Formats: sequence, structure tokens, C-alpha cells
Amino acid sequence: MSEQFVVPENLARSSTVDPGMAAWTPYAEQRVRDVAERWSLTLGPPYRPGGETAWVAPVRTADGDDVVLKVGRWHEEADHEADALRLWDGAGAVRLHRYERVGDTICLLLERCVPGTPLRDRPESEQDVVLASVLRRTWATPLDDTPFRPLHDLCRIWADETQERATARPDVVDAALVAAALEVLRERAPTAVEPGAALLCTDLHAGNVLAAQREPWLLVDPKPYAGERAYDVVQHLLNCPERLVADPLGLTARMADLCEVDVDAVRTWTFARCVTELWWWPHLLPAVRALTP
Repeated sequence: MSEQFVVPENLARSSTVDPGMAAWTPYAEQRVRDVAERWSLTLGPPYRPGGETAWVAPVRTADGDDVVLKVGRWHEEADHEADALRLWDGAGAVRLHRYERVGDTICLLLERCVPGTPLRDRPESEQDVVLASVLRRTWATPLDDTPFRPLHDLCRIWADETQERATARPDVVDAALVAAALEVLRERAPTAVEPGAALLCTDLHAGNVLAAQREPWLLVDPKPYAGERAYDVVQHLLNCPERLVADPLGLTARMADLCEVDVDAVRTWTFARCVTELWWWPHLLPAVRALTP
């Protein structure tokens, strides 16, 4: 790596709006250099524009292996990322070679995807097929005794945040829609991991799936919870807002079919998550109304 340490654009931007990142980022260089020395890595320049919570770059090990180093601030959303990658062991996801947590910093040594181009560069109709294939691969890994949190924990966060917004700005979203969404978020997911639950990515979208050689496409950056498979379809749908608004019933049916999950479950979760986003994306309201259970 050159003498000048580069903070990629997205990481720098998050440091201006997130107090936690503002406190962490000034120490990123030392933490990167420390782990590179401990693990005997030759560092390359970071990927740009990069992620919002981690410094990520191609590196080479002392044995000459080309891999990726991810050094980031620990945050609750990404807890158990390493556990998920270890469990999947390359089935639809990048392999984890090494992991450690030191205080508020996590360090992961990951399989490098070559050529590494993101799926978001492909047409959305192709994204549908690839993402469904990746999800089916990851869901197929059995969940035995694992440390993963139930989906209910994530849904509780969404519900609490939505309740706060609805209280602060009740004029934005109809109270009946808020109530229906809160019921889904607070009641649908069990409070414990039950038999038959799958390990979910929860934030799987076309920007987190990269072209590779070992498998055509591999996911990165999971935010794992255990629960109902249909929930895992939702983030991709939210990332296709024009199609979702134009044909919410058709698009949810297509993704449910590709993912081999219940269409009513996909529609219910999509409805609830769309409601949580209406304060920023009011254009989703037609989809919300069409998907209301």
C-alpha cells in the first residue's frame, strides 16, 4: 500500500453523519496496519467508493494468496457476519479465511471474487434470477446449534423505529397502515429460532452479490438472523422501486416463484417493510395499498 492511507468515499461520508463512525474512522489507518502486520498481509488500495462501515481492500498473504481484508467498526446490525460465512462455507457466499474482533473493530479475511463486478450492473430481470438462486443456496445450509438471533429481534427494531416516526410525524402515513405494519413486524416472526428456520442474509441486494469464478455469483456482507425465508426476498424488492410500484402483485409473485417460497408471505413482509420506508420513499404508497394484507 502507498504511504498515503485512503479513506474511501462512502466511509468518509458515513463519518460525517454517524457519530459512531466519526469516532472510529480517525483510527482506521492504525487498525488496518496493525492487522496487516499480525496477519502478514501486503495491502492494496481500498475498493472505491467502498462501504459505509468498513475499510475493504484486496490483499496478498505471505503464501501468495490473493484475498480481501475487511476492517470495520463493529455494529449490532452486522453481528455474527463471520459466523454466517463460516456456516455457509462458500455455499453461495464468499469464504471466510480468518476473523478477529478487537474492541470495537472487526477484521475479516475473505475470499476474493474475480472479476468482482456487482450484480447491480446487470438488468433487474437477471438480478431476480441470480438473487433467488443465491438465496436458495444459503437457505439450504442446515441450522443446528447456532448463535444466530431470531428474525423477531430485527423486526422489533423496525417496529420501534416506525412507531417513533409515526408518533413524531403522524401526517405522513395513514395510522391504519402503520398499525397493520406494526402488527406484522411484532407478531409474525417467532421470538426464538424454531425448527425449520433458515439463516437469512436480511440485506441481500444486487450490490452485495459479486461475479466470481468458484461460483458464478457470491454474496458478501450478510447481516444474519434466523427465521422465515420469505423475509429475505424483501430487500431486493425495495431496491427495485419502479417495478415494485408498477406491478407489486406481479413482482412479488415472480420472486416468490423463483425463490420457491409462499407468495402471501412475501407480500406480507414486503408490505410491512414498505410502510417502514414511507417517510423517505412516499412513492411506495401505491405498492403498500396493493399489498395490504
